[in-house]
Amino acid sequence: MAGHSQFKNIMYRKGAQDKKRAKVFTKLIRELTTAARTGLPDPAANPRLRAAIIAARNANMPKDTMERAIKRGAGQEDGTVYEEIRYEGYGPGGIAVIAEALTDNRNRTAGEIRSAFTKFGGSLGETGSVNFLFDQFGIIRYPADAASTEAMFEAALEAGAADVESNPSGHEIACAPASLNEVRDALAQKFGEPAAAKLEWRPKTRIAVDGAAAESLLKLIEILEDNDDIQSVYANFDMSEDLFEKLTA
Repeated sequence: MAGHSQFKNIMYRKGAQDKKRAKVFTKLIRELTTAARTGLPDPAANPRLRAAIIAARNANMPKDTMERAIKRGAGQEDGTVYEEIRYEGYGPGGIAVIAEALTDNRNRTAGEIRSAFTKFGGSLGETGSVNFLFDQFGIIRYPADAASTEAMFEAALEAGAADVESNPSGHEIACAPASLNEVRDALAQKFGEPAAAKLEWRPKTRIAVDGAAAESLLKLIEILEDNDDIQSVYANFDMSEDLFEKLTA
């Protein structure tokens, strides 16, 4: 499962550009609220909530904003209930795309996602229409200075991880979905809380894409990422670094 992830590059670059702080906060608030609603409002007893809090802190979200979102999720304040939905379809070049959403209006979100796929030459399918082309993993990320490559590798394997990838930008640990909380907690005891810990979809194989299809695909992914209801987007494409640089410049 190790390998270069073009979409990860897109996420990092878009984040580095700090596109719209309010939009980032909107997505994080939804996750905080949903995590608190689906489990206990105590992060020590709710791994999903703890991960959401870490993500919010990394985005420099004010403490009172986080607390209000958690209270709404715990039912201490009136608030919107978000539904978790996974959208799947094919983009330009036959690339499989998964978009995970938290929405308070299923019809609105489905219409917007379907419109985006159609606009860029793709088609939205039924849930389950492309996820067989992906594997789901628990992914834990640490900054590069959290530990040496050797120390992180040994600790991750001892904790039950399936794979560790380290490079100058940081450490990425992969494990079985059911083991995410256990592995994350074991690593946290040695290296502190990770920068991120969540379930992600990884393509089993990647399809090369170039030319007009590559340009349309990246536009589709950008539109999906910009949608307030969409939390994460995954796609099984590959393209040359030169083309990627040109299209994302």
